[in-house]
Amino acid sequence: MMILLLIITLLLFFYAVLLIFYWQSWKTIPVFNNDGKKASIKISVIIAARNEEENITGLIHALQQQTYPEELFEIILVDDHSTDATVAIAQLYDKVKVLLLQGGSALNSHKKKAIGMGIAEATGDLIVTTDADCFPPPGWLETIAAFKEETDAVFIAAPVSFLCNSSLLQTFQVMDFMVLQGITGAAVFKKHLAMSNGANLAYERKVFYEAGGFKDIDHIASGDDMLLMHKIARLYPSRIHYLKSTAAIVPTLPMKTWKAFLNQRIRWASKATQYNDRRIFPVLLLVYLVNLSLPVLLIAGCRNTRFFLYALVFVLIKTLAEIPLFSNLAQFFDRRWTVRLFPLFQPLHICYTILSGFLGQFGKYEWKGRKVK
Repeated sequence: MMILLLIITLLLFFYAVLLIFYWQSWKTIPVFNNDGKKASIKISVIIAARNEEENITGLIHALQQQTYPEELFEIILVDDHSTDATVAIAQLYDKVKVLLLQGGSALNSHKKKAIGMGIAEATGDLIVTTDADCFPPPGWLETIAAFKEETDAVFIAAPVSFLCNSSLLQTFQVMDFMVLQGITGAAVFKKHLAMSNGANLAYERKVFYEAGGFKDIDHIASGDDMLLMHKIARLYPSRIHYLKSTAAIVPTLPMKTWKAFLNQRIRWASKATQYNDRRIFPVLLLVYLVNLSLPVLLIAGCRNTRFFLYALVFVLIKTLAEIPLFSNLAQFFDRRWTVRLFPLFQPLHICYTILSGFLGQFGKYEWKGRKVK
């Protein structure tokens, strides 16, 4: 039993060190201010959409409100076999070029195929991707373009946030996703890990092809963001950047049900063993084992009640290790009200991490009406 306690203590120690590293790294990232810089790069916005009739109008309106010169960007929507009115709605807008994805159920990664199809038709030098349920702010493209020209980045990861009402589910998603965004920014800035989110990405079109596009990763259902990032990072490790700017934050819709939320996280976790960057898996494993430590302590408590106390201390230390990073993120994303709720969500966060991590490797999930192994 004492050996078990020692192992968990060591895991928690290394986890705390890791969180402190992310916290300090996030704080170090300079906030980018456009300051009226006028960029002139041609941008192609690529959207892969499937059954998004409820959201596509909002996205297109948001893109029409961009402060970036209209003649310098195009919108390409690739429809992934929608069975609703997504295509009909998108075709109402002259600015939107609508493409129809070819190929049926034999495809494993429909989204990668859709994005690749959009890029093949793109005329812009810079590809910017977002999702159909996102609502980019007016200065989004202008900020990305200015950042690109200032840094000469070939790949830009940018912040994403969930919209939120007062429900438990949406509050939890907002809090969980903020931490993921903070780790993304810190990891990219320190060239420690390559992380990103397809709802807010930019990369050079020529570099996409130079890296081979989605070749060799097209058999993986997810990973149109991070796996592509890893391929590009192998070619240009010093030209991968994180855009830390409130003007570039892309709001997106949270999942509507707990089942949909879990399916989303299982989908994200499913690519954990596919990363070429060998630094990622040990970090993911450490995070998973730390979260697994709580149920292990509780089970041990059934034999020795002292372990119930150890479990309480474990949660307290884990919370204290995470709260500095979380507080900084809550300030940046203007979600300060979530800080006081953070300790209360620890048990729920631990349970979902264990479940999604396990099912991501050994289970199946449903996404956009498709069952994926």
